[in-house]
Amino acid sequence: MANRKQSKRLVRKHLFSLRLSDIELDLLRIKSQDVGMSASELMRRNALMRPLPKRLSKISLQTYWELGQIGNNLNQLVKATNTALNIGRTLPASPELLRELLELLHQCRRDIASDDIEDEDSEEEEDDWEAD
Repeated sequence: MANRKQSKRLVRKHLFSLRLSDIELDLLRIKSQDVGMSASELMRRNALMRPLPKRLSKISLQTYWELGQIGNNLNQLVKATNTALNIGRTLPASPELLRELLELLHQCRRDIASDDIEDEDSEEEEDDWEAD
């Protein structure tokens, strides 16, 4: 009896609709044939068994955005430096220093985008935990 009840729980009776373009539908069918499973099974595995993208905190997102704005300002300074160099005027900044600064800025943005944010609830649980 236990096996019968368990199998009833696994019966898939709920439908979930999904809108696809003609090209997306063709790609789904091709991929499902390539791996030898139904399109439904392929979609279930992709949706339910793959890890979710990493979440970023509001502070990380704001920092990422602010660094982008700083990068825009640095790009303007690089352009002004290149223009001054081309017309023989005094450079407002060292081109090598600007390139290093831009690379550092891009690295900071990459680091922020790749950071994994833990759930605040799990941190609280760890603080309250006591050994037996």
